[in-house]
Amino acid sequence: MHEVVPMPSIQLGTKPLISLIISVSALVETSPDRLLGTGTNCLTASEFNFAIGIACSIHDLDMVDSDSVPSQLSESQQEALGTYTAVTNQEPSAAISLLERSQWNIQIAIAKFFDGEAPDPVEEARASLSASPAPPSLSTHRETLMNGFSRSPRPQNRTRLDPAPRIVPQPENQNVYRPPFLFTLLFTPFNLLYRLLSASVGIFTYLFPFLPRLLAGYSGGRAQPRRQRDTTGRRPLNPRDTAARFAREFEEEYGQHDLSFFENGYAQAYDLAKKDLKFLLVVLLSPEHDDTSEFVRTTLLSSEVVGYINDPSNKIILWAGSVQDSEAYQVSTALNCSKFPFAAVVAHTPQDSSTSMSTIARITGLTPPSAFVTKLQSAISRHSATLERARASRNEQQATRNLREEQNSAYERSLAQDRERARQRREEEEARLSAEREAKAKAEAAERRVRNFEQWKSWRAQSIPPEPTIPAEEITRVSVRMTSGERVVRKFRAEADMEELYAFVECYDVLSSERSSAEVEEPTNYEHVYGFRLVSPLPRMVYDLSGSGTIGSRIGRSGNILVEPIDDEDEA
Repeated sequence: MHEVVPMPSIQLGTKPLISLIISVSALVETSPDRLLGTGTNCLTASEFNFAIGIACSIHDLDMVDSDSVPSQLSESQQEALGTYTAVTNQEPSAAISLLERSQWNIQIAIAKFFDGEAPDPVEEARASLSASPAPPSLSTHRETLMNGFSRSPRPQNRTRLDPAPRIVPQPENQNVYRPPFLFTLLFTPFNLLYRLLSASVGIFTYLFPFLPRLLAGYSGGRAQPRRQRDTTGRRPLNPRDTAARFAREFEEEYGQHDLSFFENGYAQAYDLAKKDLKFLLVVLLSPEHDDTSEFVRTTLLSSEVVGYINDPSNKIILWAGSVQDSEAYQVSTALNCSKFPFAAVVAHTPQDSSTSMSTIARITGLTPPSAFVTKLQSAISRHSATLERARASRNEQQATRNLREEQNSAYERSLAQDRERARQRREEEEARLSAEREAKAKAEAAERRVRNFEQWKSWRAQSIPPEPTIPAEEITRVSVRMTSGERVVRKFRAEADMEELYAFVECYDVLSSERSSAEVEEPTNYEHVYGFRLVSPLPRMVYDLSGSGTIGSRIGRSGNILVEPIDDEDEA
């Protein structure tokens, strides 16, 4: 994403300023009052900076000083010069020479200005023939209207560096593709036949070992070479474990040392060097090479080389590997390793592209410590300035990005506070409405419960029989003290259920009043629960409904009963 930076102040008169404002408002399709910040819907900073940049370019097309344009240029060339200088802000004298080399093509000239002008092979040939000094490189000031990002100009004559690719090792133990079960079932006979034939040939070859050599002789030695297998016995590991194994084997072979190898794969070291703009020193060793042991002991582990590599000011990341491992072998192939021992310095080259990594130095063969350090110093010193400029530019971009992130964070915090306040107000309103709904529902439920309770009592009172007039042996006389203190004495059939006594106590107020002749139906969706229990005082005994039995079997011929209300604590 391009970053928008404020444009420099524009010194204009009254009329050019008015025309500039009208041009900007036309570019962003808005009114001048919204552009100047007087409207209710003003432009954002990014929209304003972008529009100002484009308008300044358009304005500069009309403000090119006619006295600075040579009179020998044609009208089309003067128009091209005005357009080019308005975009690049370059002096007309230097712009004319670049436009002439670009055949007065504005797009080619602008591309050469911003991307750097590549060396012209014709001019180089002429220069080599005439032995004249090369013309000075074109000094460019790279500043765009959108991001204002300045880059150092590319040199006209520089050595082309070999790119250093990012190597991700391919695992040798990848999952084998397994065909569907149907295909496996169909090809099972062929698979068994192939295994039988292979086993037979193997047994035949074991019994007659001279036959393969004899057949190879008859074929004229044109037999296809067999695929080489890994005879080193090294188990393929992931990059981190491979690096740890190399460091352990290196220490076992050459003893304790002060080199700090990067404890991960080449791709991770590569990414770290690109991210932190450091130099990646790659050392590849071949245990089978005769010079490997001498190179490690006399050169790589020398105090001069170790001190230079471990110096933090040199910004070196050391990664080493053995070519017996798959990853190191792939790295040696990618870096064009032709001789062991091998060392290469890989660094970011911003002059090629913003993401390129190139090999800036190669050190092959047995090299003395002083020569090894000299080559490292030479390569690092040649590219330190380029990396410092890239590092400074990256730090400037990071500072701008941090500032913008802080501004966005402050805006997000303010917006989050507003959203939180709105959410709290909304929750309070919802809580209030919910409380009102709950209170209303509770009131309606209580009213419905009371109505159903009264209807149930009227309905149940209809089914309570009057006092029986049967012989005394079949009657139970009960004295009930109500919760109001009133004592009621009534006779019940001895074989009547205990629930009938509870219903009499519950419906006593209905029974004591005048009964209505109208039939009352049982309330629907209502299950009555008695809110009291019947207790015998001496001895204390609770006659609850959970126990079975009739009134006579539980109370006897007569009894005194107390009505005790049941509250929530008693139920708990």
